[in-house]
Amino acid sequence: PLDVAPADDEFARLCTSIVNQQLSTASAAAIHERFVEVVGGDPTPERVLAADEAALREAGLSGTKVDYLRNAAAAFRDDERDLTREELAGVSDEAVVDRLTEITGVGEWTARMYLVFALGREDVLPLGDLAVRKGIELVYNGGESLSRAEMREIAEAWRPYRSYGTRYIWAEYKS
Repeated sequence: PLDVAPADDEFARLCTSIVNQQLSTASAAAIHERFVEVVGGDPTPERVLAADEAALREAGLSGTKVDYLRNAAAAFRDDERDLTREELAGVSDEAVVDRLTEITGVGEWTARMYLVFALGREDVLPLGDLAVRKGIELVYNGGESLSRAEMREIAEAWRPYRSYGTRYIWAEYKS
């Protein structure tokens, strides 16, 4: 059984999504491991902001991703923003996406990963994720192309648990 349990640490989970942007699973895992080593343990805003840029680059992060991680760290330290699970509990998914995408480097894909993995939201369909799209095509259409509208229609049957459906699609695609 796969679950959609919220992460223990929302900021660390956001860092994982930023590191994973546009990378294969294997590359992302290796870079993330080196990133955690450079920051000296689980990422915190303070550790990310204090980390040596050259060391972060040597860990495999592009200069742009270093900037994105620092932007996220600054946002989590901003007293005007509260991006915690408790603060966002009553906020709609779309409003959370809007808040997160105000951070340079956090796009819609990253924000939707935050909804699923950091906040544990149960009804998210991240069609911006290539593996989700390919997985739906594999499971529901023999690997042949489907439009996003067709994928949304398929996923209607999963409501209100589309995040769980997404987790199973990822698992099938990875297998």
